[in-house]
Amino acid sequence: MKVMKFGGTSVGSAQRMKNMVKLVAAEGNAIVVLSAMSGTTNSLIAITQSIKEGEINNAQKQIDELERKYFETAAELLSDNEMLRAANDTINTFFSKLRSYLDKTITEKEEKEIVAFGELLSTNLVILYMKEADMNAVLLDATEFMKITPEGEPDMKFIKQQANKAISRYPEVDIYLTQGFICRNHNDEIDNLQRGGSDYTASLIGAAIGADEIQIWTDIDGMHNNDPRFVEGTTPVNELHFEEAAELAYFGAKILHPTCVLPAKHANIPVRLLNTMQPEAPGTVIYNTQPTHTIKAVAAKDNITAIKIKSTHMLLAYGFLRKVFEIFEKYHTPIDMITTSEVGVSVTIDNERSLDVILSELKEFGNVTVDKDMVIVCVVGDLEWQNRGFEADVVNALREIPVRMISYGGSNYNISLLIRKEDKIRALKLLSQYLF
Repeated sequence: MKVMKFGGTSVGSAQRMKNMVKLVAAEGNAIVVLSAMSGTTNSLIAITQSIKEGEINNAQKQIDELERKYFETAAELLSDNEMLRAANDTINTFFSKLRSYLDKTITEKEEKEIVAFGELLSTNLVILYMKEADMNAVLLDATEFMKITPEGEPDMKFIKQQANKAISRYPEVDIYLTQGFICRNHNDEIDNLQRGGSDYTASLIGAAIGADEIQIWTDIDGMHNNDPRFVEGTTPVNELHFEEAAELAYFGAKILHPTCVLPAKHANIPVRLLNTMQPEAPGTVIYNTQPTHTIKAVAAKDNITAIKIKSTHMLLAYGFLRKVFEIFEKYHTPIDMITTSEVGVSVTIDNERSLDVILSELKEFGNVTVDKDMVIVCVVGDLEWQNRGFEADVVNALREIPVRMISYGGSNYNISLLIRKEDKIRALKLLSQYLF
């Protein structure tokens, strides 16, 4: 059995829902994970914000507009009168619930309940269309088997047990439809997976049931060897090692979130990235492939801040790095890159929420300088140190661009360079020109 995940653009209209169902029908036996219709989650967040700010009339207008969109989508999607009535009843039920929040105080708990409506609406519409098309399908409630721990991490033992239990209740069914992104927390409240959303759901379910393959369907034909928004002539990468895909995802390839790779990697289940707009394209397959002795792709991560801590007093001092890193840990701020010398250390972060207090505490160790509006350019491939010349090719390609930091050797799959924001597009083009 395969797991097929479809993103918001793949179910962004009635016609796209129909096209998606055709792809599912051609597969035969699968678990299908759906996102909310494109734009819905943003609308729900905006509605929530309006309620929190006391702008009730504005919230009501936003709700009316979103409700109208769903009635129109249902009318275009369903031709059977009985199915259409069922869809309209479902839409009425959900939006009545949504309007009930207009008189409530919105806390984080209510916010998560509201945001969950998007995935619940999309799956309730699609299951009706599948039934109208005489497909042997059933809708499973993801909140019955998707659960996170008090630390916000997936409860894999619970997910494996309950997902298999839910599927076993319908042994004759071909298609199991469920929601992505949403789950329950340890208090049995509606919550969500945040990082990676529906992709993460698909990977977790795939690992839980021992799927043959996890398919991530988006509007892009696989992971490209550079950013097609800035570089002409990019091509999809046919295959990637799990580690390569994780590096690219972490450093800017938006098609996949890095956390989504981990469950599939641990379960050794291939992940295939496919395009609903071009289903015949081979896409990108991610698995534990053997080293290829090639550079695969380039990605870039924006909004990076570089921090240098220099202290002659701490020359080779025991515990210096530990004390520096403890400050970032204290304020829950991850570090992306790190370089060191005898008298100092440079790090990069992508979250400035606690920057001021971090800098204040770092100044106790020496002189601190900050560079903002930086970009990490990440080159990914088989970068074992014995493969001579790869790092030289990367640096040579950027010989005319100032490089603030270089990180190489921490991974066998990545070399990262920190450059200025204004040099990003030029750097991506030069890397494509020299490496591909």
